[in-house]
Amino acid sequence: MKKQAKTEEPSFEAAFAQLEEIVGKLEAGDLPLDDALALFEQGQKLAAFCGTKLDAAELRVQKLSASGALEPFAVDEER
Repeated sequence: MKKQAKTEEPSFEAAFAQLEEIVGKLEAGDLPLDDALALFEQGQKLAAFCGTKLDAAELRVQKLSASGALEPFAVDEER
């Protein structure tokens, strides 16, 4: 039986760093149109991936908050 290759998805931090790099290249404005469009498309995919990760994290925090698993912590004002 063949094992199916498992493609690992990047971490949120790695995807976000790559997205920032793409934005920087696009903002520089010195790319040929085809290259800029390819980077823009890649950036759109990374932005959607990061958005999905953030939504999942927010939902997880909301569930933890609703279950009472999270307790507010006091802020030490004297520091």
